[in-house]
Amino acid sequence: MAPLVDTITRPGRAAASARPPRRLPWLALALGVALGPACGGGNVYAPPPPPEVTVAHPTLRDVTLYAEFTGHTVAVETTEIRARVQGNLQRVLFTPGSEVKQGDLLFVIEPTLYQAQVAQSKADVQGRQAQLGAAEEQLAITREIFRKAAGSRTDLVTKTQARDLAAAELERAKANLIAAELSLSYTHIYAPFTGLIDRNLVDVGNLVGSGEATKLATMVRYQPIYAYFTMSERDLLQYRDSQRGIGAAEEQQGGTAQLALATDSGFPHLGEVDYESNRVDPDTGTIELRAVFPNSERRIVPGMFARVRLPMSHGPAILVPESAVAADQGGPYLLTVNDANVVEYHRVRVGALIEGVERVIEDGVAPEQRVIVNGLQRARPGAAVKPVAEGAEEKPAAGEKPKAEGAGR
Repeated sequence: MAPLVDTITRPGRAAASARPPRRLPWLALALGVALGPACGGGNVYAPPPPPEVTVAHPTLRDVTLYAEFTGHTVAVETTEIRARVQGNLQRVLFTPGSEVKQGDLLFVIEPTLYQAQVAQSKADVQGRQAQLGAAEEQLAITREIFRKAAGSRTDLVTKTQARDLAAAELERAKANLIAAELSLSYTHIYAPFTGLIDRNLVDVGNLVGSGEATKLATMVRYQPIYAYFTMSERDLLQYRDSQRGIGAAEEQQGGTAQLALATDSGFPHLGEVDYESNRVDPDTGTIELRAVFPNSERRIVPGMFARVRLPMSHGPAILVPESAVAADQGGPYLLTVNDANVVEYHRVRVGALIEGVERVIEDGVAPEQRVIVNGLQRARPGAAVKPVAEGAEEKPAAGEKPKAEGAGR
């Protein structure tokens, strides 16, 4: 017998028909029980394949390790050209900022007064020479008279004294002539060496040398050029010890010191350390050194900031690509892959960066280990990975045609 279903009659509408009871959940359950044995077991979890990483063995080779120091460049020779005599500046005979040769005439100070002083001194010398000649003649006559016992000894002494005074006055006159000629030479100022001269600090017509040696210009010579820098006493001892083993090798490369300017990539300028101070500053614990560098192109200017690099040691070292070195709160580390293709974590002590691409590993890894150099973000310590030797991922598999350059996947 069908169940009774109440109906609600709304004004203007017919009564709704009765809804049959829902039996669909029971039907689905029955179908599931019936079909279950026929479909086999349930879903089984399949783990993803291990991630692929690139591995490479550390490189073991002889390297030279360097230490860098900061310093500044200094001209080999610097001179301040000054007026050594008083007078009006008459001529300026160079172009400011140009190169001048040794012996080139640079300035002329009015020489008329000094030419007159030279002429006067020459005349004085001639007069003193005449006086000396007359005194010698008189002395000779007096001696002859005294020898014949016809004259007094007093006359002989007097004439001898007159001769000696005339000789002394002649020497004085000659010295005054030398001084006058020297003052005259100071009116023409020549370049003391070949180098660059800056602008003239005094214009033509101005009085110079009045009460002081007026500064007229400055000259510098910086071919070659110096670089001064300081190092600690520890670095100094290490550097001295290192020279016994690496001096000859570095000389074959062109020098033991290397210099870089602010815009240089690497250290393109090669030179030699030619001076070190005779004492360590006890206040700072540093010592001053100097290296000399060729500067034929005049690219290095005195007063520049410079970085100087010196070889500090030479010998075998373990190197890995810089990209393989990672760091966390504990410091730098490397990830390696063992024989079971499981990632291992190695805390390492790093050294110098070689040519910007390889890092020296002082401790923590051995040359026979496989270091992960690419895919660090996919590797986790203790997890399995698929190691691929560096360079192998770029080679096509056997029988596979290489892809054309620029072709997509």
